[in-house]
Formats: sequence, C-alpha cells, structure tokens
Amino acid sequence: MSTKFSEDIVPLSDLKVNPGKVISHAQDAHRPILLTSRGRGVAVVRSLKDYEEETEERAFMQGVVKGLMDLEEGREIPLSEAKKRLGLK
Repeated sequence: MSTKFSEDIVPLSDLKVNPGKVISHAQDAHRPILLTSRGRGVAVVRSLKDYEEETEERAFMQGVVKGLMDLEEGREIPLSEAKKRLGLK
C-alpha cells in the first residue's frame, strides 16, 4: 500500500467542506488519507474495513512470531498434549 501524494493528501478544510468525498476515496482507494493543516500532517483517515483487516493481520503475525520464538526457546509440547488441553480429538 503506497501513498499517492497527488490523491491521498487532503487539507483539513477539504474534509470540512466535503467529508463524504474524502471517506469515499479512502474506501475506494484502500489507502490511508493524510489530513493536513497549514501544510503539516495532523491525522489519517482509513476505511473501517481496511483498518480491521490490518489489525487482524498484525495480530496474526504477532502470534506467528511468538510461536516461532517459543519453538526457538524450547517452549513446546507434543501435538497430542495440545489437542488434549484444547479438548480436541
């Protein structure tokens, strides 16, 4: 996901005038919109769907990294024991 500076940087005044257009752009482009005030970045607008997907992906990746660290540090149990603890067959 790369920012298109010609499209994804919006003055705060534009958001005040036409918020629907800015929100629609964030949803359609699947890129964050940088809001500026006096030429400086002040906030980011993202679609809720994109935000949720990124949050889920980050949590998944953190779990994978934690699992790999556990394996590397010898904190593991046999699959049969894990299934038993989780109540699986």
